[in-house]
Amino acid sequence: MKTLTIRYCFTLTNAVQEVFTLKLDPETLELVYRSQNELPSWTKLDFCQCPNCPLTTDIRSHCPAAVVLADIVQRFDGILSYHKIHLDVTMKERSISQETTAQKGISALMGLVMAASGCPHTAFFKPMARFHLPLANEEETIYRATSMYLLAQYFLKNEGRSADLELDGLKKIYRDMQIVNTGIAKRLRAWTEADSSLNAIVLLDLYARAMPLVIEDSLKEIRYLFSPFFQ
Repeated sequence: MKTLTIRYCFTLTNAVQEVFTLKLDPETLELVYRSQNELPSWTKLDFCQCPNCPLTTDIRSHCPAAVVLADIVQRFDGILSYHKIHLDVTMKERSISQETTAQKGISALMGLVMAASGCPHTAFFKPMARFHLPLANEEETIYRATSMYLLAQYFLKNEGRSADLELDGLKKIYRDMQIVNTGIAKRLRAWTEADSSLNAIVLLDLYARAMPLVIEDSLKEIRYLFSPFFQ
């Protein structure tokens, strides 16, 4: 199997481009990542470590999510959230181009690299990283996340294990992600005064906080999509 490649190209208002070529291992769906620079101190595992983190410093010296975010944060340090950018995302299957804000573009990139970072709490999102949809809105995110989780339950059921059709596990995944996002935000606040990367995390966290509420409301926001099944 070939390495999966996703290319993010940000064209800023001054025509400067920032290009990120991400390569995912086709089996583990983790980033094939080698930092070109010395990792900043805020990426160390015990720096603002998430209270729900299962890792210890004798196993990992640095936070896996922070490590893959470091280059993004550094390269966008002088960019403000509301700055207009042109984003081109190229994958084997398709290319997507959109005029958007720095916050939304960076948030899409961060969501992808965190899913593929090796963080135990973001690992559940690897299938979404494999079938990445840049700049997904709230409804698309709800559809993709719940579909992914229910397909996982199908595979568990086929192995003779219990299936969670109430989506309680998905709610826990997103609640854990709220803690991870808060931890990453604390790391960033300690390092940079620029708001683009920090607000990109905030945008990701809005989805993380909305998902448990949407599930508790029986996914009413997307129920209309399935009306043919009820006839």
